[in-house]
Amino acid sequence: MRFGQQLRSSLLKDWYYYYIAYDDLKAQLKTDFVTAPTKTNPKPNRKPWTEDNERRFVRELEQELGKVADFQEVKSREIVQRIKASEKEVNDVVSRAERQAADELRGSQVDAPTEEDFLLLEEDLSDIIADVHDLAKFVQLNYTGFQKIIKKHDKQTSWHLKPVFAARLKAKPFFKDNYDAFIVKLSKLYDLVRTRGNPVKGDSSAGGKQQNFVRQTTKYWVHPDNITEVKLILMKHLPVLVFNANKEWDPSDSAISSIYYDNTDTWELYMGRLKKTEGAEAIRLRWYGGMNEDNIFIERKTHREDWTGEKSVKARFKLKEKNVNDYLSGKLTVESIFEKDRREGKKSEKAIDEEEQLAREIQYRVITRRLVPVTRSFYHRTAFQLPGDARVRVSLDSELTMIREDNLDGKTRAGKNWRRPDAGIDFPFKKVPQEDLELFPYAVLEVKLQTQAGQEPPQWIRDLTACHLVEAVPKFSKFIHGTATLNPNRIHLIPFWMPQMDVDIRKPITHKFGIDRPGQSTDISTSGNMDPDSDDDDFEDEEPPVVEENEDLRRLRAARDALEQHDLEQRRDYGTASNGEVNGAAGNSLDVEERIAAAPNTANDYPLYDSDDEDEELANHELEEARRVGGLHYYQTIAKHHIVNLGSKLSSMGKKLSPHGSTMPVQTTQLGIPKYTGETKRFKAPPGKRIHVPVRIEPKVHLATERTFLAWLEFSIILASIAAALLNFGDGLALLSAWAFTLVAAAAMLYSLGLYLWRVRMTRKRRAVSYHDWFGPSVLCFGLLVSVAVSFGLRVGGGAGNKGGLKG
Repeated sequence: MRFGQQLRSSLLKDWYYYYIAYDDLKAQLKTDFVTAPTKTNPKPNRKPWTEDNERRFVRELEQELGKVADFQEVKSREIVQRIKASEKEVNDVVSRAERQAADELRGSQVDAPTEEDFLLLEEDLSDIIADVHDLAKFVQLNYTGFQKIIKKHDKQTSWHLKPVFAARLKAKPFFKDNYDAFIVKLSKLYDLVRTRGNPVKGDSSAGGKQQNFVRQTTKYWVHPDNITEVKLILMKHLPVLVFNANKEWDPSDSAISSIYYDNTDTWELYMGRLKKTEGAEAIRLRWYGGMNEDNIFIERKTHREDWTGEKSVKARFKLKEKNVNDYLSGKLTVESIFEKDRREGKKSEKAIDEEEQLAREIQYRVITRRLVPVTRSFYHRTAFQLPGDARVRVSLDSELTMIREDNLDGKTRAGKNWRRPDAGIDFPFKKVPQEDLELFPYAVLEVKLQTQAGQEPPQWIRDLTACHLVEAVPKFSKFIHGTATLNPNRIHLIPFWMPQMDVDIRKPITHKFGIDRPGQSTDISTSGNMDPDSDDDDFEDEEPPVVEENEDLRRLRAARDALEQHDLEQRRDYGTASNGEVNGAAGNSLDVEERIAAAPNTANDYPLYDSDDEDEELANHELEEARRVGGLHYYQTIAKHHIVNLGSKLSSMGKKLSPHGSTMPVQTTQLGIPKYTGETKRFKAPPGKRIHVPVRIEPKVHLATERTFLAWLEFSIILASIAAALLNFGDGLALLSAWAFTLVAAAAMLYSLGLYLWRVRMTRKRRAVSYHDWFGPSVLCFGLLVSVAVSFGLRVGGGAGNKGGLKG
């Protein structure tokens, strides 16, 4: 959807005149015609762009910038005043409720707050929340509008205004307001009203003191345009988790930094976490807040496969920053770390013993495996959780940044220290060289549940994770992503989500879900499918008509109605769910990845994350190794290589000749989403790299491979026994039949042995290949049919010949 259309359909009626006049600015980029349009020449050339045109355009642009910035500032101050007024009213009602509870114990009567009082407060807070949401969307739309009109100006006129206007934007940074302070205050007030003055009590820092974590975690990406909206939705169901309620909220309170360790020769921790091997570990040092924080948490995350009956767990202990280097080098003994805890007796002996054992194991691994700092992750985390209750915890990590910590290229970053000193928490880290940074483009939403077996998560969580605001990315890891992107010359196996980094994750709205204003329907979100990088540079030669106010409002309503109707038609196009409901009514429309996962595929069992050059690279590597070895091994490898190439060519020719081998043309909707679910998208790995596809290997897979091999052997032995019986007890004709059965039995044995060895090798490497064998059973049945036919034919032919001889 073009930005002009998106702006017209998404702006708010009450704020109509405060948005950027995008169409007017766009019209000013057109100069007058050189000659008047005629029937023979309806589109004559326009006059060149002059300095007067530039001066007039810049003047109009600055007026629009001032209008937008002033409105944003006024509206922001208004929200602050409304929050203060609501805070006073909420405290008054809650204090009356507390006095009522106290006076009831003494038997006196007080003017207690009614349910209507709380409902009015909740309605007022919901209206403020909607204002924060609308202001965030207002800022996002206008900022995108300024960026796009500048881009259009520079491209159309060849006058470069972008560097100059960047300074003007810095002078009026209306787009840099952080709404986290609003969200924290509104969360506290809304929680008080929702619980009728009885919020859940508990230790807000329980998560920080907990030593072992066992949770079911799912991860999602959130586009920056949708971050505030997602936070406001979460805030209405769970309060923002504030660790120190007695302290005024500060942005540094939500800052979290982690430094991951690995062996830079083998990258064993990276590979283990990427492949999700049983017992794979991640060792990191984490601190909350700024660089002056004294408490450092030493953590170890251990992955456990489901078949082990154990759960993946994160264990950690606390250490003073001044002792970290000595601890990692082995100079500081583990016993001395916990000597103070034992002396004070604040922790149980069992807890101290567990932490001491953990510290001893981590120290041993760091020293013996030569682990060094490799990657730092930084982000601001907004956590939503009931204090002291970790059953449902949702966190949103924004401004995610990965930073190099190693010294591999000769540059001294961390040196002998456990972290580099030049990277603090000042996002976007202008003091750090750009080649050492990876600014992640999305926020990361983590939903962590501690539910009992068979228990469903809350409905609002299912609605959120199924809506258009989030994109599911299972098993996403900050450590894996940062290490892979910051070490492109050393890491050759990359995670499966890397090819999707340049794909816009924003999706069209599938159903009304979001922030509701009391008494009104939900406004259409601006997070539809607006592409900020699209070039809608098709300038119409007709001048835009001058529209009166009533006409503008009429067009505004018509555009909204058209977009809603388009949503309904698009949900019908996407198909229906298994229960007969439209996908949009039951959840969000299937995105590209979900449709591919749900669609049957006859060509390949694992088509999604594929490197077309992977097999070729492996084959070339095998040929190079065989050439070094030489001799018979080299000739065998050459022969195998040519046979594989010949088989691939024959297979591709067969697919082209087959009527089912052709692909359907991709039909797309207006928003560019394919309509049918049979579409398969293949992602290519960058040159010299391979994409790791998550493949789950359990012990039953190996056992199934062995059972299949033994079944083949059993069948081959039966055929060989038939051949031996014919050979020992048959006549001359039976000898030929025995040979036929013997050949089939020997071929089945050799084929099953090769297939078994190949499957074992592929499962051990966790390769995403098709393990289904459609060739072997077919050829075996055909060979058995030929053997029986030969035996039967010889017997019938021999019998007829004998009868003919007797008759003669």
